[in-house]
Order: sequence, then structure tokens, then C-alpha cells
Amino acid sequence: MPTGSELFIRSLRSQGVDRIFTLVGDHLNDVLQTAVREGMSVYDTRHESAAVHMADGWSRLTRTPGVSMVTGAPGHTNSITGIATADATAVPMLAVSGMSDSSARDRNAFQDMDQLKLVQGITKYAAVPARSGQLPFYVKRAFLEMFRGRPGVSHLSVPVDLFTDCDDSHAPIPTEQIEPLRSAPTGRDVDRLMDLLARSERPAVIAGSGAYWSGAEAELQAFAEAAQAPLFTTNLARGMVSDEHALCFGYADVTINRGAENALRQADLVVVVGKRLDYGVRMGGPQLFGNAKTVQIDVCGTELGLNRALEVGMLADAKTSLATFNQALVGQAAPDRSDWLSEVQRGCNAYAAKVAARTAQVRSPMHSVHAYEVLRDKMPADATICWDGGDFVHWGRYMLKARHPGRWMRLGSLAGLGVGLPIGLSAQIARPNSRSVVVTGDGSLGFYIGELDTAVRFGLPLVIVVGNDGGWGVERELQKGFYPGSDTVACELRRTRYDLVMKGFGGDGAHVTSRDQLEGAFDRAFRSDRPFLVNIEIAGLGSPYTYYQIGRRTR
Repeated sequence: MPTGSELFIRSLRSQGVDRIFTLVGDHLNDVLQTAVREGMSVYDTRHESAAVHMADGWSRLTRTPGVSMVTGAPGHTNSITGIATADATAVPMLAVSGMSDSSARDRNAFQDMDQLKLVQGITKYAAVPARSGQLPFYVKRAFLEMFRGRPGVSHLSVPVDLFTDCDDSHAPIPTEQIEPLRSAPTGRDVDRLMDLLARSERPAVIAGSGAYWSGAEAELQAFAEAAQAPLFTTNLARGMVSDEHALCFGYADVTINRGAENALRQADLVVVVGKRLDYGVRMGGPQLFGNAKTVQIDVCGTELGLNRALEVGMLADAKTSLATFNQALVGQAAPDRSDWLSEVQRGCNAYAAKVAARTAQVRSPMHSVHAYEVLRDKMPADATICWDGGDFVHWGRYMLKARHPGRWMRLGSLAGLGVGLPIGLSAQIARPNSRSVVVTGDGSLGFYIGELDTAVRFGLPLVIVVGNDGGWGVERELQKGFYPGSDTVACELRRTRYDLVMKGFGGDGAHVTSRDQLEGAFDRAFRSDRPFLVNIEIAGLGSPYTYYQIGRRTR
């Protein structure tokens, strides 16, 4: 008769799960032992939230659900930021917490607490099974919930005794792997979009994470080409169509890409594919979209028309929708929108020239752009870039190009600092034959700095690039802009030798204090067979993101 742990792990295996990200604790000993016996790989971290971030990263990188597993009570509370980050970013994953013995519930038992109440507001689905025999049912329900509509996190808090108990009347282990539903747009909505495209002189397309989750790379590129419309990508859609493609004009994030801002303000039609009309595109408001007619395709009905009135709102899967649009455009001559595309390019070039002027300036410590000028030449083309937080990072998001799908990882809509390093670990696990590159500010690195040990223990030769300006750069520059003449408050850090910290954990590193040292440091980093941290001394100067925020408030 199988134990609850065996039922649980076999149910996970039925859904294609072959690894668990964890931090061990008393509630997990039996289920982790079972996981290894059943052939699963187990990666353990130094902080519970990092384990969840790694599972989140695994989901994003592989487009399959990751699974985190932490112990109960303090382990559970430590995992909350990871759970909230993944759910806000619409990542389908399962977060599991152990729990105190069910027979001692509400009797002041050791580490007894109401875990469910803490996660119900930050998950799509959360439950506490009552019997070990119910575990297969709850695993199946968790996977169904994470995939239906807008993806998100499912959570199970499992009492420790359920893992060790045997139940002779257990639910059947699922036999079919659960996958997202692929709904198609209605014929009427497709006809309306075709009519809008035919009438449009200045269309633009924005693709977001929904397009990535649906695997719509080929369909997205074909649609942009058939419509001869400029394409902007954001979030997980970065790299679905290479920034080097003639019709892809980079980031849709207007705080980073002023060319996108200029284009969207002039567009007469904006087609939004798998992207919320949220803060990243100014809520689709008139200050960015102007009077443009707007079409939105999303798998979540409540997103359609939430912040902006739509000409067409399609409750449908991105890949299926784009394939349908492309079929409707077969045989139609591609419109001549060369003047419009040239205008968009001019807007991008104008801002690029301003940034290029900064690279010509000599300063000490160096400007952030000097680091990226060298990094973009030294970094392998197939690297997975995992962006964390900091003004240093925002410069890189502008200067480096996204060329491949699933190789441009960002924090997510909560923008919780430190997330880049755990996701970078998952990227190196998922893609052992290419490099994971974590780009972070010195402040962000501190959140999960213990995971440098995780990188060394598992032999993950990722490269960590730290822009060290000795402070919380974004907030320091914002305070200077918002409160001129006042001293900054709580913004200063030490210029710590993080390369030595990396060496102390057993990795390698380099300390860069001048531009002429960059090339050698990056050469060493990408040749290393150990985790390597490049600690770059930079000037504390505002990024495009920071200048944008200051400009909005001081206009």
C-alpha cells in the first residue's frame, strides 16, 4: 500500500515534473526521500523564497510547471515573496509547504499555524488536504487551476502525517498530463481586426508574456511581416522575434525605449497580444496610446477593456489567434508602410544617438554604459540574461538586444529585488551547455547572496555581473530628483568586494575599477568552469528608467 509521499510524488511525475526546488525541514524529510527514490532531482537552496524563485524560473524557462517545496511555519512564511512574485507574473507553478501534524491542529502544537490564510490572496488556488489518499486528487486540481484562464500559482499545505500515512482508498493517480486550453477567436472578431488593419496607416503590435507562454514565436513574426507593422516586445515576449529583425523595434517598456514611446503616440491602431494594459504601457491611456484604436487578445476575460475601451477584445490564446490572423492575410498583398516604419526607426535612432554620446565620455568610476559596451561583444549569443534590479540594470535592458525566446528573464510585475540570481541558477540547470548571465545592482545582490553557495554546491558556472555604485541607486537618484537640495535618506551602502565574497563561497571573481579591465574580466568569466562574479565599480548615475520617473513627476 503506497504512502502519502509515494502518491504525491507519483502524481507529480504524471504531470511531467522531474525536479523539486527546496529547503529541507522536518515536515519534508519523508517526501524528499521518496522523491529521490522515485528518480527526481532535488535542488536545495539557502532561503525558502529562493527555492520558490527557482521553481518560478524553471517554469518560465521551460514553459512547464516548476515545483517548490518548503517546510511549514517559518519556512512557509519565508516562501511568501516567491509565491507572490510568481503569481503576479502569471507563472503556472506549484508551491508546496509542509505543515504540522493534523492530529495536533489548533492545540498549540509546535509550528502550528493557519498557513492557508496567508496564501489565499496571492495564489490562484490553495488547499490543505485532509487525508493522504486525497493527495492525487489535490495535485490534479492544482494543475488544472494553474492553467485555466490567466496562469498562476497553485499551493498545497500538506500536514506531515499525510506524507507518512497509508490510505487503502486513495484517489487514482492522474493518467493524462494537464495542459492549457487553446481557445480560438470568433470569426466576427477576426473580420473586425482585418478591417481595422486594412484601414490603418500607422499600426503597431505589442507582444507580452501571454504570447510567450503559448509558444507563438513563428506566428508573431509572420503576423508582423504580413501586416508590415512595427513590433515591440516586453516581459517574457522579449526575443520571441529578434531585436535584429527589421520589424522588431525592441522593448515595449517606454521607460527604457523612447523609440517605443514615440511610435505608440503616433499609431492609429495598436494590437496588444498577451499583454495586460498595465503600468508598463501607462495603462493604455491617452498619454501613450492617444486616440489609437486598440485590439487586445488575452486568455483572461477580465483583462479585456479593463483600463481602455477596445475596438475588439478577444478572449483567446495568442498562438491560435495569430495563426488565424495569418491565415486570413494569406493572398493579400503586403501594404506599403515604409514611410511609417522609417518614422519609427528615426525615433529609435534619435534616442540611441543620445546614449551613444554617453559611451564617449570618460569618467571614473565608469558609467554603466561602458560595462555594457564590452559585455554585448563578449557575451555568447545563446546566453540567458537574468535581469535583477538597479539603475545599472536598467541601462543594460536598453543597450543589449533580445535575440532568442526564453532567454530574457525579468523580475516580474512585483519587481521584487534579488529574484534574478535564483532564476539564473535555474537557467544554468535548464541550459547546461550555454551560459546564464545574472545582471544585478549591488543592493539587489544582497537579498539572496547565500545562493552563491548554491551555485558552487551544484557546479553551476553562471556569470554574475554586479554594477557596484555603493547604494540603492534608483531610490538615491529619485530622491535627488524629487527633493533637490536635501540629503538622501537610507540610500547608501558600502562598495563591498562582492568578488571576494564569491571566492569565499568557492567560486571565482574579478574586481573591475576601470574600462580597460572589462575585456579581460569578461573573458575570464566566460571561460570559467566555476560560478564567476564580475564586481564593476560604477558611478551612481540615473538610468533612462529613473529619468523617466523624475520627468513624469516634475513636468
